[in-house]
Amino acid sequence: MTIAWRGVFAAATTQFHSDQSLNLKGTLAHVDRMIDDGLHGLIMLGTVGENCSLEYPEKLEVLRATVDHVDGRLPVLTGVSEYTTKLASRYATDAKEIGVDGLMLLPPMVYKTAPEETIAHFQRVAAATDLPIMAYNNPPTYGVDITPSMFQELAETPTIVAIKESSGDVRRITDLKNACGDRYTLFAGIDDLVLESLMLGATGWVSGLVNAFPAENRLLWDLAEAGRWDEAVAVYRWYMPLLHLDTDPKLIQYIKLAVQECGYGLETVREPRLPLTGEERERVLAIIRKGIADRPRKSATA
Repeated sequence: MTIAWRGVFAAATTQFHSDQSLNLKGTLAHVDRMIDDGLHGLIMLGTVGENCSLEYPEKLEVLRATVDHVDGRLPVLTGVSEYTTKLASRYATDAKEIGVDGLMLLPPMVYKTAPEETIAHFQRVAAATDLPIMAYNNPPTYGVDITPSMFQELAETPTIVAIKESSGDVRRITDLKNACGDRYTLFAGIDDLVLESLMLGATGWVSGLVNAFPAENRLLWDLAEAGRWDEAVAVYRWYMPLLHLDTDPKLIQYIKLAVQECGYGLETVREPRLPLTGEERERVLAIIRKGIADRPRKSATA
């Protein structure tokens, strides 16, 4: 299966009202802002989108609204984060019916699958639809590592076309290239390893901080694409304190606070997550506000 996924994909937030009810209008307004600033693709209901905090009908509601609103302007994928293979397959089927362009598939939630169970999960969900799939490997967060040798085995499943690599070990990009050649489109999945990943062969970036800094994400991407590495490194050094926010267990609260500070939405999260308070809030706000004050202004086309 051939896809044209490349560039900056947002792991988009799901916006809530102050009472934690779903805010579709705010979610779509935020999507528009990112599209206007040059986003290449959109992933709804990933980790940053609080997938596991939404009820099943709410997930479908978000997808319907987003697919209708985006109206083909760019690819719309959805995270698939379910407890069982059966439910993940059902969700994949429902998402296909709604009209999404692809899936970002995670291992099952809670239960830490063995390698053969992980492979079976991916194969069976892939068999539920003909949608192209980005496999999401994030062992630090989800406790399951999809290794290069496992991706060699999964290469026999034609609809698994891309990998979001979030192991935290940038050497994995080279290991995947050596093991699988060009079989998969590789996406950097950790914000503060993106430039290294692009240098080593990733051709896409699934980003969390793009929710707050879409123009700057696009600037960094364009400089790297153009081979203007000195300029890219300068932007990366400015961005790095912000990008580090993507690797904390409270990344959703941190990213949503940045979104609010930039005027693109609210910081409201769903319980059991709670809003930031005290010293932690002031520390994160200081990072965000310094980033806003010092943000680069130069265009990559200049």
